Amino acid sequence: MLCLHGQLCYNAICRAGQLHDTRFRMVKAMRNQILQHLSNIEESEAVKIIYACESGSRAWGFASTDSDYDVRFIYAHPPAWYLSIDSERRRDVLEDDAVAPLDINGWDLKKALKLLRKSNPPLLEWLGSPIVYREEASIVAGLRDLLPVFYSPTACLYHYWYMALGNYRVYLQREVVWVKKYFYVLRPLLAIRWLERDLGVVPTEFERLVTHTVDSPELRSAIDMLISEKQQGHELKCGERIPVIGDFIASELQRIELLVTNIERKRCDPPDDCLNVFFRETLCELWPQAANILRPATCPGAMGVDSASPLCDVR
Repeated sequence: MLCLHGQLCYNAICRAGQLHDTRFRMVKAMRNQILQHLSNIEESEAVKIIYACESGSRAWGFASTDSDYDVRFIYAHPPAWYLSIDSERRRDVLEDDAVAPLDINGWDLKKALKLLRKSNPPLLEWLGSPIVYREEASIVAGLRDLLPVFYSPTACLYHYWYMALGNYRVYLQREVVWVKKYFYVLRPLLAIRWLERDLGVVPTEFERLVTHTVDSPELRSAIDMLISEKQQGHELKCGERIPVIGDFIASELQRIELLVTNIERKRCDPPDDCLNVFFRETLCELWPQAANILRPATCPGAMGVDSASPLCDVR
């Protein structure tokens, strides 16, 4: 027989196990629901989804129990859709009619490739998401092969700078602040530090950013406490200003403003050739019957590009 202490421990372990099992079933049920929504989109819109992932707080690693599922995807229409004379006027975004906690929308492949050419950080974060729902492996691998060719730290820095500044002005300039929004200023500021340290493409996971860019133990402790509170399901709506984090943000904004002012922005339009070939090759892979029409031209690498090729220095 168990002693009283042993019985209490056993009961606690059982409750913890039941809670874990319940959460696992909930996550699995939600994943199945998301996959069903994606299948419904394919059927109703006559498209094929190439890639679908989690974005937002769940991908960043600090979701609370009531956080939305921010599902983002890249899709392609059949070749004939792009060969229409009014294709440029057609919508290149799809939005699902799902209700909270689901938020599902996606970009057409052509739109995604145009944004890749601009080194668009949200797209880069999608491709680096730790939570993937759907993936056409060979196509997505080819897309990731193109990243080094079009990746621009300078373009990313400006994106994160404007994001941090905008969120700070709206949410954090009072003594009583919307505490949740600390994350939406901290993350882009730490992303800029990541870029300054030449660590590569900014990771999607917030923990990696903090580990490699926060040097102050006091600041790290305050951030960890904020993450813990949010993960435990606290609303983090309005509260008193957190001095350690608030002072860091104010100091970084001033420092980065000087940095941005002194950066020379080089104008360079990256080449479209291999993006065009990748686009056509993707359509051929998804709709093989169109290959004879879509493959009149060739390009070295086809579904992948040698990142060492001196196509254009877009940095």
